[in-house]
Amino acid sequence: MSKQPTHPNLDQIELNSIFEAVSDPIRRKILLDLSERGESNCSTFLVYAPKTNLSYHMGKLRDAGMIFTRYEGTQRFSIIRKDDLEKKFPGLLDTILKSARIESDKEEVSVVTV
Repeated sequence: MSKQPTHPNLDQIELNSIFEAVSDPIRRKILLDLSERGESNCSTFLVYAPKTNLSYHMGKLRDAGMIFTRYEGTQRFSIIRKDDLEKKFPGLLDTILKSARIESDKEEVSVVTV
């Protein structure tokens, strides 16, 4: 059986860790996808980065307290810790996701017009 990853408790989640985690565009895309899909297999995000790089990004989000990851056999499933983040920093997750959507929409427009 796989060892389950560790996650920070609510009182261990820090604002600077969240800002550091969302400073990377790949991690913002992962959060945006998770917000739209709900719990997802980590392989869903291989479109954004190779497996080893993706593990690093998922670890950053998990260590910041933004996602919860569980193992099921050899697969990893992640979900945003919406309730915890809203309790700790009301409105912050919504603001981050709104900004990520705007950024994503701009990328799509620039790809279409090129």
